Amino acid sequence: MKISLLLLFFCPIISIGQTSITPLDCIEPFYHNVASGDPLSDRVIIWTRVTPTDFILPVNVDYSVALDTGMTNIVVQGALSTDATVDYTVKVDVTGLQPDTYYYYEFKALGNYSPRGRTKTAPLQVTSTDSLRFAVVSCANLEAGFFNAYEVIAERNDVEAILMLGDYIYEYEEGGYAPNTNVDRVFDPTHEILTLDDYRLRYSVYHMDQALQKLHQNFPWICVWDDHESANDSYEFGAENHNGGEGQWVDRKLAAQTAFFEWLPIRPKAPSNLEIFRKFNYGNLVDLIMVDTRLHGRNEQGVNQNDPNRTILGDDQYDWLENELQNSTAQWKVLGNQVVFAPVELFGTPINNDAWDGYPAERQKLMDFIALNSISNFTVLTGDIHTSWAFNLENGAAKVGVEFVTPSITSPGLPINAGPILQLENPHIKYVELTKHGFIILDVNAQRIQADWFYVNTLNSIDAGYNWAKSLYSNSGVNQLQNTTVVSMPSPKYDIGLAPQCPRSTVGMEEQYLGLIGVYPNPATDHLLIHFIGTNEGSYGIEIHDLKGRTVEKIATDGLGSNSTIKSIDVSFLEAGIYILNLSDGKGHVISSKFIKK
Repeated sequence: MKISLLLLFFCPIISIGQTSITPLDCIEPFYHNVASGDPLSDRVIIWTRVTPTDFILPVNVDYSVALDTGMTNIVVQGALSTDATVDYTVKVDVTGLQPDTYYYYEFKALGNYSPRGRTKTAPLQVTSTDSLRFAVVSCANLEAGFFNAYEVIAERNDVEAILMLGDYIYEYEEGGYAPNTNVDRVFDPTHEILTLDDYRLRYSVYHMDQALQKLHQNFPWICVWDDHESANDSYEFGAENHNGGEGQWVDRKLAAQTAFFEWLPIRPKAPSNLEIFRKFNYGNLVDLIMVDTRLHGRNEQGVNQNDPNRTILGDDQYDWLENELQNSTAQWKVLGNQVVFAPVELFGTPINNDAWDGYPAERQKLMDFIALNSISNFTVLTGDIHTSWAFNLENGAAKVGVEFVTPSITSPGLPINAGPILQLENPHIKYVELTKHGFIILDVNAQRIQADWFYVNTLNSIDAGYNWAKSLYSNSGVNQLQNTTVVSMPSPKYDIGLAPQCPRSTVGMEEQYLGLIGVYPNPATDHLLIHFIGTNEGSYGIEIHDLKGRTVEKIATDGLGSNSTIKSIDVSFLEAGIYILNLSDGKGHVISSKFIKK
C-alpha cells in the first residue's frame, strides 16, 4: 500500500557523500553476501549469489555448514552449480541439523570464500520452550532513506529470526515514490520494474546495502511478499500500479514471484511452486502461520465489497488457515500477515479497503471460527501501512485475539500523529503512532506475548541511534492488551557473537578496483544493462568486441567513485551472436564477460 498523505518535500536538498549501496571490498565475488531462512528443527535454507567472470557459463559452488566460525567442525558440505537461469543465485536446503542450534555456513566459488553466515534452527515441535523473540519488519523503500533499523536489529543480536512481512523492495521508477532528497540512494533500474530482469536487478541493488547484508548474514529470515514486490495494491489478477501499456499482469506477476524466490532464502513447496503460505513450529510455544493476502486469491479492492463470497485469501488458503489454527497444539498461534486485520473507521466508514476492512465477510467468518472453536492466544502480526498500531480483536463481546502492526523501515507514514482522533472512534485501538520508523521486538513466553516498539533517530544518515517508545502485552488466555513500561529482556541463549564481516581467507584476492555485478538481459535484444561498481574516481570505458577481436562499440561513462552504476547500451545494431564486453577504469584494470545478442 502507498501512503499518499505526505509532506516530504520541505527539506532542503543536501549533497550527502554517504552511500551504503556498495559491497565490501573483501567479499568478491560474493558481492551480495549470504543469507539464511525458513528455519525448521532439522533444516534451514542457506543462500548466496555469485557474480561470475562470464555471464554465459555456469559456476560451480561448494558449501559448508559448521558449528564454529573457524569452519573446522563441519556437519554438512556439498557442491552444486548455478547459472544465468537463476541469475547466479544459490539456494541450498541444508538438512540433518540439530534443533535449536546455531550454525555457521559459507560458500566457495571461483577460488574465493564467501563471508560466513550465522543461522539458527527452530526447536522441536514437542520441546517445552521457555521463551522466544523475533524482530518484525516491513516496508523498506530504498530511496526514502538508510536502512538503519536493520543495523540496529543486527547489533542488538537478541532474536531467533527476522519476520519480514512484505515490501522488501519497491517497484517504482527513480523518484516515483517518496524520495528522500537528503540521501544519495536511487532505484536501479531507474524505470518502473516490469520484467524478470528488472526485478532481479532491483533485488541485486537492495542486496548490496550493507545494513541489509549484515542482518541477512546473522539471522534466518522468514519472509512473505506484500504488494510492492510486484506492484502497488496488487491482487490476484491485477494491481493499481499496473496498466495495459505495461504488458500482461500474469507475466509481470510471474516475474515478480520468480525473482522473489531466487533472491530470498525461502523454501519452495515444490520446484515450480511459488506459494508463500506456510507454517513454522517453534517448540510447544509458538506456531507461526504465514499467509499470502496479496497474490494467491485476493479479489480486487473496492469491488462488490459486501459480497459474502469475497475473499482476500482464496478458498483453498482460507481452508488451510482454519485447519492450521484448529490443529495447532502450540500455546500461541501467531499469524504473519501483510495488511491490517482489525477494523478501523473514521466517521463510521472504513478508511482502508486494501486491508481486511475491504473483505469484511471473510474476516467475520474467521473471527466466528476462532470464537466457536475456542482457539486461544490468536495473535496477528502486520506490516504494510508504514505506521505503528496495536488492537484488541473483538467479535461482539468475545475477545478473540490481539494484533501488532510494525512501523516501516523507511517508507513514509503521515506528517502528524492523528492517532488520538482515531482512538476516540475505535476504542479497540490501544496504540497508534503514524510518523516514526523502526521495528517491533516480539517477546513470547508461557505467561504472555509482548510487543516492544523501537524507532530509529534518523533516515538521513547512516546512524544506529534508536529509542524505545511503547510496550504492550496480552496474558495467556486473556486476549486483551495491557500497557507496561517494562521492556522485554532477551534470554542469555542469544549471547552468541555475530559472524565476521569478511571471509575467513582472502588468499588470491586482490584489492577491488572494478566489479561487474550483472549483465541484463542475457541474451539481449535492443538494449543491454551493465551493472558495475568501481572504487576509482574518473571515467570508465566500455568496449564490445566480436569473437574475431574486432571492436564494434566503444563507450565512455562517468565514474561514480565507489557507488554502483548502471549503464544502458544500445545493442540493436549488433548481429546475432556472442560478444565480449570489456569494462575498464583507465588505470589498467579490465573485467571481461561474454553476452549473447539475439
